[in-house]
Amino acid sequence: MTALTEAVAEAFRPAGALARADSHYVEREVQIRMAQAVAQAIDGQQALVAEAGTGVGKTFAYLVPAMLSGARVLVSTATKSLQDQLFLRDLPRLRDALHMPVSLALLKGRSSYLCTHRLSQARQSAQLPDRWAVRSLAKIEQWSRATTSGDLAEIDGLDERSSVIPLVTSTRENCLGSECPDYRSCYVMKARRDAMAADLVVVNHHLFFADMALRDSGVTELLPSVEVAIFDEAHQLTEAGVQFLGTTLGSAQVLDFARDMLGAGLQQARGLAPWQDLAARCEMSARDLRLAAAGPLREVRAALKLRWDERAAQPEFIAALPAVAAACSAAREALVHLVEAAPDFAKLAERAQNLANLALRFVEPADTANVRWIDLTTHHCRLIESPLDIRDALREQMAAAPKAWVFTSATLGDDEGLTWFTESAGLTDAVTLRVGSPFDYAAHAKLYVPASFPKPNEPAHPVAVAKLAAKCARALGGRTFVLTTTLRALQAVGDQLRLEFDAAGVSIQILMQGQAPKRQLMHQFLAQPRSILVGSQSFWEGIDVPGDALQCVLIDKLPFPPPNDPLVEARVKRLEAQGRNAFSDYFVAEAAVSLKQGAGRLIRSESDRGLLVVCDPRMAGMNYGKRLRQALPPMASVGTEAQALAWLQEISGELLF
Repeated sequence: MTALTEAVAEAFRPAGALARADSHYVEREVQIRMAQAVAQAIDGQQALVAEAGTGVGKTFAYLVPAMLSGARVLVSTATKSLQDQLFLRDLPRLRDALHMPVSLALLKGRSSYLCTHRLSQARQSAQLPDRWAVRSLAKIEQWSRATTSGDLAEIDGLDERSSVIPLVTSTRENCLGSECPDYRSCYVMKARRDAMAADLVVVNHHLFFADMALRDSGVTELLPSVEVAIFDEAHQLTEAGVQFLGTTLGSAQVLDFARDMLGAGLQQARGLAPWQDLAARCEMSARDLRLAAAGPLREVRAALKLRWDERAAQPEFIAALPAVAAACSAAREALVHLVEAAPDFAKLAERAQNLANLALRFVEPADTANVRWIDLTTHHCRLIESPLDIRDALREQMAAAPKAWVFTSATLGDDEGLTWFTESAGLTDAVTLRVGSPFDYAAHAKLYVPASFPKPNEPAHPVAVAKLAAKCARALGGRTFVLTTTLRALQAVGDQLRLEFDAAGVSIQILMQGQAPKRQLMHQFLAQPRSILVGSQSFWEGIDVPGDALQCVLIDKLPFPPPNDPLVEARVKRLEAQGRNAFSDYFVAEAAVSLKQGAGRLIRSESDRGLLVVCDPRMAGMNYGKRLRQALPPMASVGTEAQALAWLQEISGELLF
């Protein structure tokens, strides 16, 4: 044993540091196995890919060896909420338990921090859309007088989607840098200085990849000095990287530029250029681009991904891109004459040039190694050109300087080699480890796959899902999740549930994604046990409901990737060109990982009991169904609806005693 592996073993012993600090500490063999593997990776400066099932305690399994090593550590997560949990709760607790004088820092993206310069501009010139925005701005102003970090997450009740946030935060495009009058007190720069001085820094995947592409978040300066890099929620790493390693032009970028130019022009150079006309031309070009991207789709209620070739040959789309370039170039011509007047104008001129260049880049053919597509939402569009995966980018980082690299998640594949993750991340040579959940799934959870059920592509399927969900919820008195693979199915299932409960005179509350922010819906679900929650993609992971509040999870159908998604199509073509079976190697592998994520909502503690229902007869009847069932925790199967409902009545009856 090395000194580090011995120290790790000592910390996890029944009388060790963790047990002394927490009277509820329970020694878990799987947690110790993972912690020792992390310690060995640190000692050997190796890459480790570790899948850890629910209840393993993977956070402490990687943090304990990282802190005991005395090395400089970077921890990256997929979400801001886990960032905050690590920084505000887990790390301080561990530091005290281990008696390690480790300095900690939290580093987020620019949009998380108040920009005092833009706040003062917003105060003077912002055209706020409604009274909610006016209230939000007032709340931010009041908070700004007391904050020391400038992190907007400190403000209770501030919606992340608020239209005010872009007005009081900076982007790489509009930040004035050292030319800013508030540069010395800049919260973004303070966070970066703190990160450079800390022993352990918590970032997120978006920040990590954005910095690789743009060199704009401080991670580039930080990474060479780090000896251990840990990526939690690593199953989201590839999609985060693909999003940020590519090139993007969004209609919202052009609209934001037009708004900022108009505000600065009227404030600081009124009468020196036709600011209203220039801004209106940019806004019109952005809206025309959105309309051309939408094409015949007049009403878009949910985010869509469109193939590039669906629009690239259409005259309106062909004309829209040069129009954006021309509008931004005209704005630049006016701005360059005023660069000496104020730093804002130099930055605005640079933004105008960048937007014009981006528009012209999308006129040209895509790089042969990349894929292009269009993201379309109700009000905006984004043109994206991106690599298919992160393997080249990650290999470049890993080759730059020797260090330990640890990638972990509850779901990284459905085979011992964890190839679902290691192939897309270029980590096929890494050490892999799979540690299962310590929970007794065989005794506490059951799986029901109704064999005689409408097929997912049949019109009767959502109705059948809702009818079965209603029966399950009635057996439990609520306490049920329905996870759908599409927003359309979510609406259909929710509507049918209302009909079912109304017809039966049952008072079970129906909570649906979209009715309120995710956090608020979860609060309502926990506060009102007689409820059923219907959610789509964002509810398949990151939801933790331990105890009796959730005892049944229904999944409407197997979560195969959409075959017409441009990224999916490009990845399938690459696999087929390699002579591989795209259905087995990609579609089934993706479905297995997503299914594990959804099923992971059910059992969250040693005492939890519940039923998982997969409302897709293909899981019972198709050859690949066995592989998907094996990807799940070892639950006992029930063969009939009556047996499934009897199990629910049994576990609901236990709540009475």
